[in-house]
Amino acid sequence: MRAISSMATRHVLADLTAAAVSAGLPSVDVESVGGVDAASRVADGEAFDLVFLADGALAKLASDGHVDAATVVPLVLSQVAVAVASDFSEPAMRPSGAAFPDVYGLQAALRAARRIGYSTGPSGTALVRMIEDWGMADEVGDRLVQARAGIPVARSLADGDVDLGFQQLSELVGQAGVRILGVMPDDCAIDTVFAGAVATASADPAGAREVLAFLASEAAAAIKVHHSFGVPNR
Repeated sequence: MRAISSMATRHVLADLTAAAVSAGLPSVDVESVGGVDAASRVADGEAFDLVFLADGALAKLASDGHVDAATVVPLVLSQVAVAVASDFSEPAMRPSGAAFPDVYGLQAALRAARRIGYSTGPSGTALVRMIEDWGMADEVGDRLVQARAGIPVARSLADGDVDLGFQQLSELVGQAGVRILGVMPDDCAIDTVFAGAVATASADPAGAREVLAFLASEAAAAIKVHHSFGVPNR
């Protein structure tokens, strides 16, 4: 069985699909690419059995008839976190106590950063929109550096290409050369629900639905938490 996903869920999906096989379900070969590229390939008619993307992208594919709208199900909740390189020592970007307890602390860190890394996809779009809403686009806009599709912000931090980075928490945890400051404050949090659906081009839609049901079940919850994802309400 063939599937496609965005990069943000590649590690958790590897463990989830392995657990599905252990439960007696068909194996799934998941190809993980940039979310925009994944959606484009599905929309272009490439044959997949399952599609795993941010819920907004899946909703668009469902409305256009590329995935079965009746099968769309939320799988994981992802929070955006803020990070620096592990050897970075800029005082203005090292909050004491709780990391960025409110929006003002985060805005101060943005002003202090020389280059700000952010990802492609919905979380990056949300961050840029938020900066615009704060009236900070002219102040920090020329310091925003969007990662290339499929390239994690963590790598840009570790390589010194940016000194403040915003990425899905699951993409930052355990990455070499990166120190996570914390998730974004409650008053400006960026949360993304990643969902799954059966592609209308699936060669085995019944089998794909069985796999998807397992991935959305309580039996898979511990794997999601282990990978720093939340379990969304269905």
